[in-house]
Amino acid sequence: MSSFVVQGMREDADRLDWLRGWIEQNPSWSGKRLACELCVCWDWRNERGRLKDFAARSFLLKLEARGWIGLPVLQEKKRRLRKSVAELCAWEEPSRWEGSVQDVGPVGLEVVNPGTPEAGRWAYLLDRHHYLGLRVVGENLGYLAYDGAGREIACLLFGAPAWRCRARDAYLNWTSEERATELSRLANNTRFLVLPWMRVPHLASHLLGRVALQISGDWQAKYGHGLKWLETFVDTTRYQGICYRAANWQYAGETTGRSRQDRTHRLEVSRKAIYLYRLRR
Repeated sequence: MSSFVVQGMREDADRLDWLRGWIEQNPSWSGKRLACELCVCWDWRNERGRLKDFAARSFLLKLEARGWIGLPVLQEKKRRLRKSVAELCAWEEPSRWEGSVQDVGPVGLEVVNPGTPEAGRWAYLLDRHHYLGLRVVGENLGYLAYDGAGREIACLLFGAPAWRCRARDAYLNWTSEERATELSRLANNTRFLVLPWMRVPHLASHLLGRVALQISGDWQAKYGHGLKWLETFVDTTRYQGICYRAANWQYAGETTGRSRQDRTHRLEVSRKAIYLYRLRR
């Protein structure tokens, strides 16, 4: 083995040998700690100087899947359970609301800042009403949308994109090297929830248009770099992607039915329709 490419980075046998020895020297470390310490050793940081621990964790898992390294066995007894989302005190679900986009406007779209009351409501609404619940990892940005009267009408969440997606990469005409450099400028719309009591035609596509105007600047403010593209994966067993098409997102193909949590390449999930949106410069 002279050299190889994993996650867009070219490695060689000497560096792989060092990595094996380094892991063996620290047998008590968890996979999470290994990823963090590797970031320190190799100075893997984003534009704001933060450790790229999620990228490092993914890198180690890919090496393990190829049989090139061994990682500590996941210790279920020490695994921290995901914190449950706190209930909202004295909150009651609003009555059904019908109207037009004009009746709702002007729509407000605010970034969700961790630790604020708005973040608590946003998390509660997504966890309770989105069929996938709430899951936040890596670089991410949440929005809470309001109508002209200040009522909450929708929740959105954008996060890290899929590292590798054949149809998307082909649509963007990315090589492996281009994907490695451009991926940080792409965000995945992992959650989009128009609150179920809202019955407003075209509201979803209107919100997608609004967020496209400001997300790159908001991402820049939080992470030190802007965005070029947005992506989303639509489960076609549930939805048709109509609001994305109405907002001028482009269909790029389908996924292969694999999950980013698939460590052994045997986990099968439903295929998703891929939509992409090119942000204005």
